[in-house]
Amino acid sequence: MSFLIPKITDVIDILMVSFLLYRLIFLLKKTGGFQVILGFGLVLLLYFTASVLNLSMMTSFLKLLKDYWVIAFIIIFHPEIRNLFSRLVRNRDLMSVFKDTKKKIYSRLLNTVSIMSFRKIGALIVIENNGKLDDYVESGETIDAWISTKLLLTIFNSKTILHDGAVIIRKERILAVKVVLPLSENIGYTQKFGTRHLAAIGITEKSDAFAIVVSEETGRISVAKNGIISTDLTIDELSQKIKDETI
Repeated sequence: MSFLIPKITDVIDILMVSFLLYRLIFLLKKTGGFQVILGFGLVLLLYFTASVLNLSMMTSFLKLLKDYWVIAFIIIFHPEIRNLFSRLVRNRDLMSVFKDTKKKIYSRLLNTVSIMSFRKIGALIVIENNGKLDDYVESGETIDAWISTKLLLTIFNSKTILHDGAVIIRKERILAVKVVLPLSENIGYTQKFGTRHLAAIGITEKSDAFAIVVSEETGRISVAKNGIISTDLTIDELSQKIKDETI
């Protein structure tokens, strides 16, 4: 009948299983993230201890739990998992809204350039990229306004005092107007282009900005990037270049 007398290891085994069951029930009631993590850590510790001490009952019980730990994890962490996916969906929606807003703003810019080209309104618009143009902004007038067709047409109206110089756009907003830009000294360009085009080339020689020029004489659209100018572009070609450079 000696087999009915429990050994010290059997007592430890039973006590550990009882304690584990108690903690699991307690954690299921709490369903707190920190407590659950501690609970799983406790399970791993007990499993290691049971293996070292060769506690058969405890080891069998933990192995049974191990087979269903994924399901248990999902059930216990259901609120946290739901909140996580909810945040991810919200962030994706926000990014979608941001991209849509950006496209709408640049659509206004394209529409404005198209009108300027048709009416032969001279313009120089610089879109800032990574390199800040603060030094040049100081030479003009800061307005900080959303891109608007009416506003841009008013700015470049030859009867206003703001039409000379460049408009600088930063993060979909008109940052400054009547900005003085450096002129390119490239001989190949100085003999061929006027002040607006040379200013567009000049600013892109000294920064990573993207410049759009509308000729007052011909209405033709040009863009400059990295000190290189492309002339006589269509609106579709301009749209593609803006997408490539800024969106």
